[in-house]
Amino acid sequence: MASQQHIEKMQLRQNFRNFWHADLFTTIQSDTPYCCFALWCAPCVSYMLRKRALYDDMSRYTCCAGYMPCSGRCGESKYPELCLATEVLCCFGNSVASTRFLLQDEFNIQTTQCDNCIIGFMFCLQQLACIFSIIALIVGNSELREASQLLSCLADFVYCTVCACMQTQHKIEMDKRDGKFGPQPVMGVPSAQQMSRFDHAVPPFVGYAPQPAYGYSHA
Repeated sequence: MASQQHIEKMQLRQNFRNFWHADLFTTIQSDTPYCCFALWCAPCVSYMLRKRALYDDMSRYTCCAGYMPCSGRCGESKYPELCLATEVLCCFGNSVASTRFLLQDEFNIQTTQCDNCIIGFMFCLQQLACIFSIIALIVGNSELREASQLLSCLADFVYCTVCACMQTQHKIEMDKRDGKFGPQPVMGVPSAQQMSRFDHAVPPFVGYAPQPAYGYSHA
C-alpha cells in the first residue's frame, strides 16, 4: 500500500505547474561556489538545507521528511538535531531526496524530463558498477576486476556530482522563496501538515509562476 502511494505521488509530481529555477545542467554556473561547497561538504550542506527548508523550525522535523517507513519512529520529537545529523551521515542519499520531495510538494515543482534523465543515469551507473563488481568477484579475472573498479570510481564521481548539483538546486530554490533575488513570493510559512504532503492525494495549489533561470534575465 505504501509503495503504491509513493508511485502515485511520483506521478503527481509530473503534473505540478512550477519549475526549478535552475535545472541540474545549469546549477554549476548559477552558483559555482555553493556547488563546490556541496561537493566537498555534502552532509553539512544536506543538514543546513533541510533545516532551512523547515524554516529553521526543528519542531517540524521528521526523519526523511516523512517519505520513508522509518519516519516518525526515530525519536525526532525529542532529539531533532541529533536525528537529522544521523540521517545526513548514515542515509545521505535519502536526506537529499527527501529535501527535494519536500520542496517539490510545498511549491508544486514538477519533475522535469531533463532532471529525470540525469538522476536515472546516476542510478543506472551505480547499479551497473555493482553488477560488474559481483561478476569480477565471481570470475576472478584481474582485468575485469580493474575494469569494475574504474566503473565504480566513475559511478561514485557521477553520484557525488549529481548530489552536489541537486543540493545547489535546492539552495537556489530557497533563495527565491526567501526573497534573496527578485521579488519575494507572497506566502507564509506553511503549517506542519503542509510541509510534508504525502498524506494528500493532490497537494493544494501553492507556489509561484515560473521565473527566469537563477542568475539570468531576458533582454
